[in-house]
Amino acid sequence: MQIGEVIENVPCIDEFVKNKDVDLLFTSNPSLRSVVVVRDGRPIGHITRTHFYQKIGTRYGYHLFMGRQNQLIIKDNPLIVDSGTPIIEVSTEAMGRRPEDLYDDVIVINKGEYVGVVSIRELLLKLVETQVAIASFLNPLTSLPGNKLIEEKLEEALQLEKYSLIYFDLDHFKTYNDTYGFKRGDNILLYLTEILSRNITGVKDFLGHIGGDDFVAIIPHYEVAGICLTIIEEFDAHIIDFYELEDLLQLQVPNRVGKLERFTCTSLSIAVLTNEYQKFTSVDHMSDAVTRLKKECKKILGSCYLINSKQTYLVH
Repeated sequence: MQIGEVIENVPCIDEFVKNKDVDLLFTSNPSLRSVVVVRDGRPIGHITRTHFYQKIGTRYGYHLFMGRQNQLIIKDNPLIVDSGTPIIEVSTEAMGRRPEDLYDDVIVINKGEYVGVVSIRELLLKLVETQVAIASFLNPLTSLPGNKLIEEKLEEALQLEKYSLIYFDLDHFKTYNDTYGFKRGDNILLYLTEILSRNITGVKDFLGHIGGDDFVAIIPHYEVAGICLTIIEEFDAHIIDFYELEDLLQLQVPNRVGKLERFTCTSLSIAVLTNEYQKFTSVDHMSDAVTRLKKECKKILGSCYLINSKQTYLVH
């Protein structure tokens, strides 16, 4: 949600309006918290009710200020944000202000011109709503964005000049769950989440959890080989710690067709699809292509990555 969606209109005046007229605005509008001061339509400060009457209420304040222009009394360092700024970002800025300014209205502009204000009460209420909405779209285990947000990001990626869609999938993970149980399986998923979150950190990067052992990332460039290599090396470095050593040495488990085979340590397959050589027209088109690439990747023994079916990294 953007801050411009929750603005309210409050009066604006120029800096030459006298304080007696400001007093009239406040006394005739008991619910009015502040008045915005503008110059050529652009906010330069505001006068809050509390600050105004603190100044006027001093021993000589009434006689000193009331007949003079408001420029002597305005607060000239208000928080001013663009109407397209996200609620979460505005709330962070608002809570970082000085204690005496903490509960002042936030002034909102559009193309530099004043359009309204947002009270701290309304800001916090909308922030809670936004956080609840976001939480409903997050995976409950990893707290990463789930399928709805992933689909939205895929739609956005189609409009990018460059992007890499990275699909992460664990090999032999079902066998691990069948052997050790889902709780210990969740620990591996959290282990992978930590590695992915540590390595996919660009400002415009996106990391999501499709569900189960499937994760996806969208990066607005093609330089992903080093990222994949680092993720694989970090994953393989400690995955064995999740196993009982004797199981890896002795245990046999049935494969998908029921035939017994040696218990294999979980590995990581990474399929990377870019729009460098092929343009995709829809999310379905892109999803089908990366799914086919993932199947090719999973045929390779051990942790590996494929980029557009052209590059492979193996760990033996």
